[in-house]
Amino acid sequence: MRYPFYYVPACPCCGTSGSPVPAPHGLWRGYSPSAPALPYYPYIVGHPMVPLHGGYRIPEEHAGGPESAQERPPQPQLIDWSALYPNEVILHGPAVKKIALTYDDGPDEKWTPQVLDVLRDYKVKAAFFCVGWRIQKYPDSLKRIVREGHVVGNHSWNHPDLSKLPVNEVRNEILRTESEINRLTGRKTALLRPPYGALSDPLIKTAMALKYKIILWNVDSLDWSGLTAEQVATNILSHARPGAIILQHSAIGTGGNLQNTVNALPYTIETLRKQGYSFASLPELLGIPAYKE
Repeated sequence: MRYPFYYVPACPCCGTSGSPVPAPHGLWRGYSPSAPALPYYPYIVGHPMVPLHGGYRIPEEHAGGPESAQERPPQPQLIDWSALYPNEVILHGPAVKKIALTYDDGPDEKWTPQVLDVLRDYKVKAAFFCVGWRIQKYPDSLKRIVREGHVVGNHSWNHPDLSKLPVNEVRNEILRTESEINRLTGRKTALLRPPYGALSDPLIKTAMALKYKIILWNVDSLDWSGLTAEQVATNILSHARPGAIILQHSAIGTGGNLQNTVNALPYTIETLRKQGYSFASLPELLGIPAYKE
């Protein structure tokens, strides 16, 4: 017997050969010796089922998402870093009935505005960890984030795995993004979320030297992975705890879709409020500044 699979065509950007990869569990309909190859939507660099071509150096046109399951370290590793650097690597806030919503990989001109519309309607403030080249490409979306009272954080320039880069490249990824945020908003962010949540000792020490707090999460919506709105909401609601930091996304790579992130948001907010939670910005939840003086 064999499992259903996708056949991934060669990457049009670098020519990396395609190969069969397993279909997600959610698409399986039993097993069969003659299980056909499922149709595969256009090649997406960094898609969880597709190994990144060329290692971690993603071309700018593909950077900024979608997330990659291969690149994400296991949860125990995240907890270990937080234990080693409890004041610098933050997974959650104190155990109070407040929750912080955070969004990675933006801004863009499609999904970010829709997320902002819902947050405005429900009077919720969130944090947006932004990718530098997207900031440069979509400055109006970044300015709207700030104008409507949300926090802007640093998510690197090209969305590489910073834990695998030399220190000088890590500094460049962080400082180039910081400079672009400052140019457009007049503010220097003090919050860093490394892509994939991947950390290393040199990366943490570099962030500390640049006066950043590293903000991770303890609730992952997995909204980037093609889930339904109901599944996205369930991932959040079933794991939400007092002081939770929730990870979602406000932009995605070529061919990706975050409509269910947007669709799940009203129900998620309403349900958490019914459960007695309020929504706090990261500075309010964590008692730290969002920006450098």
